[in-house]
Amino acid sequence: MSDPPRKETDIARQIRARGLAHDRSPVQIAREIHDQCGPLFGTSRIKAHRLSHGVSLSDIVAQVRALYELDGKAPPRLGETLLSAYESGYKRPGPEYLHYLCAVYRVEPDDLGYQSPCICGRGHAVRPAVAAADGRPAPAAAPGPDGEADALVGAVVPRPDDRQWITVNDPRGPDRADGPAPIDVGEEDIVLRRTLLQLLAGTGVTLDGQFLGAVDGIRRKMDDTLVNATVSSTMLDQWEETTLAYGRQYQATPSLRMLCDVLLDFSEVRRMCDRRQPVELQERLCRIAAQLAGLSGLIMINLGDHRLARSFFRTARTAADETGDRALRAWVTVRESLVPMYYGDPREALQLARKAQDLAGRAPSVAGAMAPAVEARALGMLALRGRGDAAPSARRALVRGRAVFDQLPKDNTGDLVFGFTERQLTFYEGDTLTSLGDHRHGDEVLSRALTLYSPSDHVDLTLVRLDRAACKLQAGHPDAALQEAQNAITELPGEHRSDILVHRARQLGAAVRDKHGEMQQLHEFYEALAAPSVKSPAAGGAPSAVPPAEQV
Repeated sequence: MSDPPRKETDIARQIRARGLAHDRSPVQIAREIHDQCGPLFGTSRIKAHRLSHGVSLSDIVAQVRALYELDGKAPPRLGETLLSAYESGYKRPGPEYLHYLCAVYRVEPDDLGYQSPCICGRGHAVRPAVAAADGRPAPAAAPGPDGEADALVGAVVPRPDDRQWITVNDPRGPDRADGPAPIDVGEEDIVLRRTLLQLLAGTGVTLDGQFLGAVDGIRRKMDDTLVNATVSSTMLDQWEETTLAYGRQYQATPSLRMLCDVLLDFSEVRRMCDRRQPVELQERLCRIAAQLAGLSGLIMINLGDHRLARSFFRTARTAADETGDRALRAWVTVRESLVPMYYGDPREALQLARKAQDLAGRAPSVAGAMAPAVEARALGMLALRGRGDAAPSARRALVRGRAVFDQLPKDNTGDLVFGFTERQLTFYEGDTLTSLGDHRHGDEVLSRALTLYSPSDHVDLTLVRLDRAACKLQAGHPDAALQEAQNAITELPGEHRSDILVHRARQLGAAVRDKHGEMQQLHEFYEALAAPSVKSPAAGGAPSAVPPAEQV
């Protein structure tokens, strides 16, 4: 006897030959190929179907191109390389390519290993017979034991007027009426547009459950799209410019207004991912998705909803992973570290900052400069809690951050979101020194930071003023500290009085009570903070639950 076959194709050829001899259908043969070759060679279900027909990659590509031509569509960009990537599991076909592959193999997406319905809304198992050239019905291919006809052996591609299967990208379904297909505008978009119109009209807006549900709904849809989609074919220059413009407008625009604008574009990017899938634009599209998701996470930090902030950063990581860009992944990670910095455990912020440094590597980058500065702030907070070794480590981290920052090109130091600026680094240095108890030097650095910020940088500018108030408290002047903090909040326009600023001010008030007990000015301070602000319902307007000794 000869040795058993050792190659995937040899085993598949033998299984196919035996299957045809026993009058089995291609679907049955594909299942047997997958069962036997999967454990040995990692054969995917979609590859098993091609092997069950005994055809090459070029044959499948030719079949898909023929169906595109039949639909009156431009030739697809699908080639042997991309199809091989699908079969190897490196990529996943988008909804359109998946539809045509199902049509070629006459199977459903589940049979090819993709747990999602086909966008045409109809089954692919049996294609109707087509009239012959002389007008008589042509005999249909003989079904196998599973009732499924062979898709590639003797198959006849039907004429457009005889087909009963739905053209891809037609969302109107099998019983559609004449007329244009509806635009994919979700309920979430309607909620956001209504909120945006109310803001433009000067009407008060409350962050209720419907609004936050719409925000999270858009994020969830992007998660779903990133799993199913590959790339978009549209020109992305405008989206990249718009995204960078958001970075420049981030602190000058009220947080809620900015969130509406960003998420409307984020929703449009999701639709672009969902509908068009050319390979060469995948990285650019996913980069935009990661940046918009990360920016949405930052805005949710300002609005005080740390749960949604974490969810957006998780979506940003998913999109960044699709690009393979370590610098982008590092940027998402270091920005995510701000969530526990303001609303959680500084130890988690420290861990994320160090992870961002690992991702950034040795090449100078935005995250490479920002991460050591965040690490220093987290260590300063730990030193304030009594961790003895944190202070010298924080000072070393500041030196590392400054050294990387000095190597950054000018393009990376221009805005507060996608870059890391001199004013941000100075603010982080002053915040760290204040936490370490060096209030004299901390106040000097923070005073310099105030001169660097623009009057329109409302969030950071107010945080700097609150840090200076903390310096006054450390110097033994609680009255001056409360007055400074109160002025910082009350002088803000109402639409910029976001939860993160009020939360930080309450932390200062709790520290005053912890050190000096109840004071008359403290009651006046809390009354001033009770004025309406832009915040999440999760904040509830109540004082922070963080223990007083662990704040500031």
